Amino acid sequence: MAFLNDMALFVEVVKAKGFRGAAEALHMPNSTISRRISLLEKAIGLRLLHRTTRKVELTEAGQIYFERCKRIVDEARLAHEQLGDMLAQPSGTLRASLPVDFAVTYMAPLIAEFAQMYPGIAFDFDLTPRQINLVSEPFDVAIRIGALDDSQLVARHLASLAPFLYASPTYLEREGEPVLPADLVRHQCFNMSKNGQWILHNSAEVAQVTVGCRYTLNSMGMLRRLATLDQGIILTPPAIVADDLAAGRLRQVLPGWHGKPVPVYAVTETRLLPAKTQRFIEFIKQRLEGEPG
Repeated sequence: MAFLNDMALFVEVVKAKGFRGAAEALHMPNSTISRRISLLEKAIGLRLLHRTTRKVELTEAGQIYFERCKRIVDEARLAHEQLGDMLAQPSGTLRASLPVDFAVTYMAPLIAEFAQMYPGIAFDFDLTPRQINLVSEPFDVAIRIGALDDSQLVARHLASLAPFLYASPTYLEREGEPVLPADLVRHQCFNMSKNGQWILHNSAEVAQVTVGCRYTLNSMGMLRRLATLDQGIILTPPAIVADDLAAGRLRQVLPGWHGKPVPVYAVTETRLLPAKTQRFIEFIKQRLEGEPG
């Protein structure tokens, strides 16, 4: 079973994108790692890595082998962690991919609270709209909003957040306050898409409204900011505008009416998670469940 150790070395080389980075991370001679990987390739009978003077790249066989090996290595590591230190405070670096606007406007204070609860955890956050690859990139978890693409990843549903209508007091004084959903057609209503349709719900009632605005943006943070600058009405979960509501910069429009709830997920590569990741997911889920949805 000695090849299991070589599998772990292979995973580290891929994650470090080269023998030098892996050698530094593992505190091993570069030559030793290179020799061990060569022996592993010889034992398998296939080349796993394309080697150049500056970096290494996976071959087709290497990509398949890496995806399997990473799971095996992660599960072996977790077995040691869970059995050897079950009661210890979570520790290590939590690497997470977060949606930009949601992280800045809502999650930042939650992260600060979580960090205070678990002083042994350090954080490496990537705020990006791109869909990171949890298999080949070194992330523990990704928080995603909206429908997910089908994949082999593990998605945990955290909550569904219902979006409500908000505008600034100055805008409503200037343009008048809508009384019915149909009144929205004469207002500036911010859209995250170009279809121009809002479907609103109020208990058993449903209203479909064609709305328009001078602004079409793909950033909820920017839409929120423009709304505070008296530019129109936005449809967003309360969590996104909580600070603006508290400060009086925005107020709710058409109370009781809301859009279709938006799902929030925690996505991981495996169901076997270290304590730091488990606690983070549980914490965010607990806080989100308190939001209207």
